[in-house]
Amino acid sequence: MISILSSMLAYQAPAAPAGAVSRAAASGVRMESLADLKDLATKLNPAVKYWDPLNLASRKFLAPGWESEAETIGWLRHSEIKHGRVAMAAFIGYCVQANGIKFPWAPFDQITATSPPEQWDALSDVQQWQIILGVGFLEWWSEIRVDGTPHYMKGGKPGYFPPFDGSGAPIEKLPHPVGLNLWDPFKFTKKMSAERKQSALVAEVNNGRLAMLGIMGFLSEAKVPGAVPLLKGVIPAYSGEVMAPFTT
Repeated sequence: MISILSSMLAYQAPAAPAGAVSRAAASGVRMESLADLKDLATKLNPAVKYWDPLNLASRKFLAPGWESEAETIGWLRHSEIKHGRVAMAAFIGYCVQANGIKFPWAPFDQITATSPPEQWDALSDVQQWQIILGVGFLEWWSEIRVDGTPHYMKGGKPGYFPPFDGSGAPIEKLPHPVGLNLWDPFKFTKKMSAERKQSALVAEVNNGRLAMLGIMGFLSEAKVPGAVPLLKGVIPAYSGEVMAPFTT
C-alpha cells in the first residue's frame, strides 16, 4: 500500500563507484556548498529564505570517510528529494485509497477495509514483504549506480535515479533491461528546456515538503485522534501496527 511506504524507507549510504569523482569533474558536476543551499532556499521561498535551526548542513554526522560539509549536504539534499517524492505518491495514494479506489486485481480486490493503514494490515505477511522488498530493490538500485554516474555524495546530482532501459549505460551492463523507467517513464521531460526543468525541480522540493507534512498529518491523526485538530473526525482512528512485519 503506497500510503504506508513513506514510513518504511530508510537510507543506507554505500561507497561511491570507483572513479566517480573523476567522472563528476569530467561532466562538470560539482558538490553543493552551504552557499548553494542558501541560494536554493531563496528560490524555494523568498520570504523565509535559508532556515536551518539545527545547523544540520554544517554538521559532520555521517560515517567515517564521509566527513566533509559537501558530502553531508549531498546526503541531506538527496534524502529530502527522495522522501518528498515518496510522500507525494503516499499523499495521493492515501486520498485515493481512503475513498475506496483500489487496484482491481488480487490481492487488492479482496480488501474491504476502508482506511489505508487497515488495508495494509489486511495483506498477508508474504504480500507485505513482497512490497517491502520491492521498495528495497528500488533503494538498492538507486545507490549502486550501474550506469556509472557519480554518487550524490561524490559530485552526483541529488535526486537522480538510474534508468532501467539502458539509456544511461551500455545495455550489456544491465542484467534485465526494462522498457519503462521509474523516473519519467514516458519521457515527458526529454524536450523540456534547461530553464523549465530547473523551475520544475524547485517546485518539486516545495511540493515534496508539503506532502511530507500532509502524509505524516494523516498517519498521526489516525494513530492519535486529535493530534491534528484540522483532521479530527476526517481521518478514522487506527489501532493496528504498520510496522508489524518488522516486529513479529
